Amino acid sequence: MSLQMVSTVSNSSLLQPGFSLLNFDEHVFFFGQKGWPKRSCPTGVFLLDIKQNELKMKPAFFSKDSCYLPPLRYPALCTLRSDAEADEYQYIIHGGKTPNNDLSDKIYFMSLVNKTSKRMTFQCIEKDLGGDVPEARYGHTINVVHSRGKSVTVLFGGRSYTPLAQRTTEKWNSVVDCLPSVFLIDFEFGCCTSYILPELQDGLSFHVSIARDDTIYILGGHSLQNNTRSPNLYKLKIDLPLGSPAVTCTILPGGISVSSAIVTQISDTEFVLVGGYHSDSQKRLVCNTIVLEDSKIEIVESVSPEWTPDIKHCRTWFGCDMGKGSVLLGIPGANKQITPDANYFYILRCKGAEEDKEEELITQICSQTSSEDPGDSTPFEDSEEFCFSAEANSFDADDADTYNEDDEEDESETGYWITCCASCNIDINTWVPFYSTELNKPAMILCSSGAGHWVHAQCMDLSETMLLRLSEANVKYFCNKHVDLHKGLQTPQKVMCLRKPPMKPLRKKKAMKLPTSAKKSFLRRLFE
Repeated sequence: MSLQMVSTVSNSSLLQPGFSLLNFDEHVFFFGQKGWPKRSCPTGVFLLDIKQNELKMKPAFFSKDSCYLPPLRYPALCTLRSDAEADEYQYIIHGGKTPNNDLSDKIYFMSLVNKTSKRMTFQCIEKDLGGDVPEARYGHTINVVHSRGKSVTVLFGGRSYTPLAQRTTEKWNSVVDCLPSVFLIDFEFGCCTSYILPELQDGLSFHVSIARDDTIYILGGHSLQNNTRSPNLYKLKIDLPLGSPAVTCTILPGGISVSSAIVTQISDTEFVLVGGYHSDSQKRLVCNTIVLEDSKIEIVESVSPEWTPDIKHCRTWFGCDMGKGSVLLGIPGANKQITPDANYFYILRCKGAEEDKEEELITQICSQTSSEDPGDSTPFEDSEEFCFSAEANSFDADDADTYNEDDEEDESETGYWITCCASCNIDINTWVPFYSTELNKPAMILCSSGAGHWVHAQCMDLSETMLLRLSEANVKYFCNKHVDLHKGLQTPQKVMCLRKPPMKPLRKKKAMKLPTSAKKSFLRRLFE
């Protein structure tokens, strides 16, 4: 193993605990930034370009027919192929936290639809499910298994917010373990079925899961209810006959009590387990080799790299599998750097130079790792852990067919040509600047409805004065589709009743008293 430090050049503050890495065509892409995307990259997906020990991040592109993919931290993701031997694949992304700390229950499919020498274009589609749909969660895993020529997606573990009926003011945003149910998802028919197995008694999150053929191995994980890290090694076997699926679970010996570990694949049957935590305050600096052969699993301790003093003495660390036996590791650097959000980053290569060659890796990996921002969590790992997902693809930092940082086209059309609404008429081939602030891309504004989505200012009929006012003021904006809904959800303002002064009662006029002689004179005239 070799450990090498890399320096960050651009957008390094976006690399915070909670992100994921995706591998497409020997390139690594970053997903899951901490805050909402900026105008420079509304897609929130970046290419990680590492050359000469320098890490650069450049915006990625999405097709016009893509749905909006919010930046999700701590999601579960894996690759989905048409069959176990297929080369083409797409990523399944489920759950995770939005920048508003809301939990997502949506499932997205992300695929590569176009590749040129200068850029790659992705497509994102949201999938609808029926049946026992998993609740919104984070810190869980998702894998794809193959049996009898068919495939099914398996989801397990994670954490969610306390149900609304059980929340209190003091613990409104407290989290609990999700029930230890195993979900089988069939995307061909759009249905989902949950299974309760007697061997799985406690909920787990930030565990490691490795899928091979029709079997999934679940290792480690943290239970909030018992505040323990499970030493058990679970073997889930999924059989897909013509009728109903059969799911069985076996507890195997030789497990490791660890949470938030990272797994990377170094060969067709070998994996390396890196990092993790023994407890809330104790990192795990030991590495293990996992070998899968003939429906058996073997876990042995391997030679660990020469950790730097900074890594040894830091309290938290985070990272993710980059594919091809490489892991990106980060440690907090807030106390040593001018930029508060800056971190130190290392690349751990678990394979020797003689082993670093092209391989077809068909085994799917999905693991979870840890570390939440110090200001957002109580004792580390007890409330938030870092979520990792790793898929078996290759990564080569020295590959010549990478993006050029100086290409002007790379940042000119990033996600600006989406169909923002039903009446959207922004076309890349016919668009001309409408506002004085526009140059080579249309002005966009974020609608705050739900998870948020971007719309074109011109499609919303915003004047230039209003657009500038909204960009300068710290207020929420709602597009034409959601503004009426937002108004309906608002609490009516309390109307102050006007106090009216009481009316003074009218005084009765006193009758005029006539003298007795006058009365007699009046009566005499009246009867004459």
